[in-house]
Amino acid sequence: MAENSKNSMTYAQSGVDIDAGNAMVEQIKPLVKATRRSGADAEIGGFGGLFDLKAAGFKDPILVAANDGVGTKVKIAIESGIHHTIGIDLVAMCVNDIIVQGAEPLLFLDYFATGKLAPSVGVEIVRGIAEGCLQAGCALIGGETAEMPGLYSDGDYDLAGFAVGAAERGTLLPKNVSEGDVLIGLPSSGVHSNGYSLVRKIVEVSKLSWNDPAPFKPDYPLALALLEPTRIYVKPLLKVIRSTGAIHGLVHITGGGFPENIPRILPQGLGARLDLSSFSLPPVFKWLAQVGNVAEHEMLRTFNCGFGMIVVAEAGRETKVLSALEAEGEKKPVIIGSIVKHHSGERVETVGSLAL
Repeated sequence: MAENSKNSMTYAQSGVDIDAGNAMVEQIKPLVKATRRSGADAEIGGFGGLFDLKAAGFKDPILVAANDGVGTKVKIAIESGIHHTIGIDLVAMCVNDIIVQGAEPLLFLDYFATGKLAPSVGVEIVRGIAEGCLQAGCALIGGETAEMPGLYSDGDYDLAGFAVGAAERGTLLPKNVSEGDVLIGLPSSGVHSNGYSLVRKIVEVSKLSWNDPAPFKPDYPLALALLEPTRIYVKPLLKVIRSTGAIHGLVHITGGGFPENIPRILPQGLGARLDLSSFSLPPVFKWLAQVGNVAEHEMLRTFNCGFGMIVVAEAGRETKVLSALEAEGEKKPVIIGSIVKHHSGERVETVGSLAL
C-alpha cells in the first residue's frame, strides 16, 4: 500500500525528537569518557554497561548497590535555569550510601526524564553527573534519557541515579559498633538534597525571588546558594577506613535527619547521644529555622544541620581517626556525641540545644 504523505504521522509530531536525543548523546560522550577508571573503559551506546571487577583489583568482592534521586531540589534548578550542579547531587546521594557500607563506588548510571528535551540542558545535567563521578572515583557507564510529553510539562524534568560498589568479603560496615564509640560529624556543604519541599515553602514565605541575594550568603543569588551541591565523602573515607581500622560505622544524614538515620547502624541494645551544644548551625540552617519558625526537633529530623556524614570511631582511637580525616582534607570534623546503652524510648537522645 502506498504511503499517504498527507496523513503520515511522525514521532516528532507527538513531541518526541529522536534527533535531539542523538545530538545530546554525541555532546556528552567526552564527559562520560572522562570518568573512565580501571574496570570500565567501554564507550556508551551499547544496550548495557560493562564493568570488570578483576581489572579493578577485587579478589572476593561483595557488591553493594544504591539508587536515589534529588527530590524537589530539581524544582529550584528548573525555575532558576541553573542546571550544572544538580547532577553532582544525584551522584552524591547514591555513592554516599555506598561508602557507608565500607564499599568503593565503581559505576554509575543515570535516568533523565523530561517533557521536551532541550539538549543544552541535558548536557549541563550530565556535566554535573560526570563531575560527581570524578569526585567519587566511579565510572559513568550508561544511562537513559526519556522524553515523555504529556507526563511532564515542557521544561520539567526528574532524575534518578543508580550506583554499584564493592568491598572485599569481611570488610563491610557497620561492624563492632559498641558502647562508648565516638560520633564524629563531617561538615556538609549546605542543605544537600533533603528537605527541599520545606525549603521551597520557606522561600515562598520569605517573599524572595531566586535572583535575590541569599540572606545567609549575600554574594550569591538565592537559587545558586540553595543549589550548592551535596558533598561527596567517598575518597577521604575510603582512605581513613583502610588506614586506621578504627571506623566501626558511617551514617549518611539524608531524609529523616539524625533520629531516622543513626539507628540504621545500631545493634540492639544501643542508642546514640548527641550533644547539640558541641556545634553551631551554619547560616543557611539558622535562616531556614528563623524564617520558617522551624522547631528544633523538626530541624533535626528534616535537615543535616551542618553534618552530612557521621563517623562512628572506636572508643579510645578517636584522636587517630580525627587526625587521619584532617590529613585527607576533611575540614573541622567535630565530635558530636557517642554510642550509649539503650533500654526504651527514642534511640537517638539529645543533650543541649541548637542555637536557632
